[in-house]
Amino acid sequence: MDEQIKQIAERLKGLRDALDLSIEEVAADCSLSVEEYQALESAEIDPSVSLLQRIARKYGITLDELMFGEEPKMEAYFLTRKGTGVSVERTKAYKYESLASGFKGRKAEPFIVTVEPKPEGTMVYFNTHEGQEFNLVIEGRLLLNINGKELILNPGDSLYFDSSKPHGMLALDGKTVKFLAVVMA
Repeated sequence: MDEQIKQIAERLKGLRDALDLSIEEVAADCSLSVEEYQALESAEIDPSVSLLQRIARKYGITLDELMFGEEPKMEAYFLTRKGTGVSVERTKAYKYESLASGFKGRKAEPFIVTVEPKPEGTMVYFNTHEGQEFNLVIEGRLLLNINGKELILNPGDSLYFDSSKPHGMLALDGKTVKFLAVVMA
């Protein structure tokens, strides 16, 4: 079991305990089955960023507190130097590096996402979440599937889309892909 997933699970349980809520209440509030929520708290599954964002919003905390265990403090600006963003590698397939983790009251979540190659035809994940998303490929070639439509993005290409549509990604050419993802609710 991945240590970061285990830490996220512990923070979810701590949040529920701090708010004096039952597993059933949190599951219902977050549109999950009791079994799905229990799997989150026991670190049996890797929660998507969008699910963590939904939980954070529901209970009035920041995504950073759930993902990284840190509360943002900066209100005027937050500088992230190259390669120094708070990082979480939730699976071997992809890694998120938060670019604004220290900024309080963010209206968007910018990340550098690293996608490792998988066997051809294997999407890394399919996800849906409220809002919109912007992706800009920095290196490598990325296959994005949005609601069944496949699009290939090369370095410098960008895509803005409705993230409530199912979407998944795949690194092409057997090479790692890095892209800027900005998630807005």
